[in-house]
Order: sequence, then C-alpha cells, then structure tokens
Amino acid sequence: MGATRIEILISQQRIEQRLDELAAAIDGRHGGAEAITCVGVLKGSLYFLSDLTRRLTTPVEIDFVQISSYRGTVRGRLEVKRRPQLDLAGKPVILVEDIIDSGYSVAAAIDILEEHGAVRPEVCTLLDKVPAREIDVPITYRGFEVGDAFVVGYGLDLEERYRNLPYIGVVHEDAAPAPADDA
Repeated sequence: MGATRIEILISQQRIEQRLDELAAAIDGRHGGAEAITCVGVLKGSLYFLSDLTRRLTTPVEIDFVQISSYRGTVRGRLEVKRRPQLDLAGKPVILVEDIIDSGYSVAAAIDILEEHGAVRPEVCTLLDKVPAREIDVPITYRGFEVGDAFVVGYGLDLEERYRNLPYIGVVHEDAAPAPADDA
C-alpha cells in the first residue's frame, strides 16, 4: 500500500487574502442592509463560512443546509439532510459553499432557499471547479477557480479526512514500491 501525499494547491495565506477581498465585496453590496443571512452548505463550508462571516462588517445571521452528493470521490444521488431553520422571507440571503463542481448540489440548495422564502439568493463559493460543470448556476462571489483534481483541506474532505488542513491541496496516493526480487 502506498503513502498519501498532499500537494498544496492554494496556500493558507492566499485563502486569507481572498477572504478579505470577498468580505469587502459582500460588505460593498450589502453594507446598508439591516442584516444578511449566510446559509452554509454542511459540512464542507464550515471553515469558509466561519472565517468569511467574521470579516464582514454587515450584521449576519447564520443558518445551514446539508446536501450530500459524494461517497468517497464518487458523486452519487443528491440527498437533502438539513433545511434552513430561519425565516428567509424578504431577507438578503447568501448561500456559502465550499466548492461548486457539477452544479447540481448548488442548484438544489438554491431551490431549498427559495422554498423557504429567499428571493434571488446570491451564491458565494470558495472554489469553482469549472471543468466539472454540468449545469449553469449563478455565482455572485468566487474565491478561486480550480481544475478537475479532487481537492481537500479548509473544510473539504476525502471520507471525512483532511478537513482541518489550513490550505487547499490535492491528494496523491503514491504507488507502493515494487517488491525486491530475491533471485
């Protein structure tokens, strides 16, 4: 069995700088609002949501949705596990997502927010995996574009591991060395 190696794709410093920029953009758009509601998509958005909302000067309410679409590295059927608990009717709502790939999970989350009264919710994603997009989804705030690699860290996981890394990385499973020939 080979060793696991993680290649850093986006450093902690770059993430923190981009968080400042995203928060400034959100405050610029919503600075006059009484409050905005940020709805994080569990579990992956937890770190991003937390760090982003602490940088906002606009008052914030926080809620969550949970939609599962992966088993390991394989995308499967969408399953809604949690819906928002706050009243979203007539409030500015921002869906905060860790990564958008095919677009199906975000589209489902937008539908859920609209069912709960949100009008034209905005989408803020840390990562946008453009090569994997299968349906078009509106993205108002984008952290970084990434290629088609499977990424982990800063909330993103591989079978619940690696969420706590302070950076975004790509997992590489190195092949085991060939056994020695005893001939």
